[in-house]
Amino acid sequence: MSASSTSVQFTGKAGIVDCILDIPTAHPRGWALILHPHPLHGGTRDNKVVTTLAKACQQQGLATLRPNFRGIGHSAGEFDHARGETQDMLAVLEQFRERYPELARLPWAMGGFSFGTAVAARVYSALAPEDRPRMLALAGAAVSRFIDEGQIVTVPDDTLLVHGESDDVVPLDEAMAYARSASLPIVVIPDASHFFHGKLIALRHIVQLRLQAAFP
Repeated sequence: MSASSTSVQFTGKAGIVDCILDIPTAHPRGWALILHPHPLHGGTRDNKVVTTLAKACQQQGLATLRPNFRGIGHSAGEFDHARGETQDMLAVLEQFRERYPELARLPWAMGGFSFGTAVAARVYSALAPEDRPRMLALAGAAVSRFIDEGQIVTVPDDTLLVHGESDDVVPLDEAMAYARSASLPIVVIPDASHFFHGKLIALRHIVQLRLQAAFP
């Protein structure tokens, strides 16, 4: 499904949050917030895993919002270990509802890759139940690396957790430990690395199947 891309800016706790909003040319059935990997290790909204998640959403008729975290592109501020980034995303969600009320009234999904999974999980936990997304997808999950001592981060029982068997950044054992702690099933793609090199089509297919169930 084709989509038009627009650069949009919101205001986070540290200043500008620079985003790309992709809106399907057909009437959107919902929308999705997609969060990128670690800003200090080359992570941006244009990361291939992020754009793969976005394309999966777009092909199911969802508009997608891809922010750059603090210090990336035109986004203001400095890396804040998922704390400030979470506050920024909560502010973006509030402003998105005000600026795009027709889109915001539709059901939505949230996805993250690597560091973005930690922000996504923290955002989900901070939202009121009635404001939470219909679907949460975490790829290459690094949630446990960015939880403060004593902090409780919850995700839904039907969270889609996808990991590469050969992940050399977040080892599979670590992902399995997180899955156990959160009582989640995990989808493991054989021979896939952290960045899902050569496995992006498989990743997109897995996400699309869950989207089809969440947005019938």
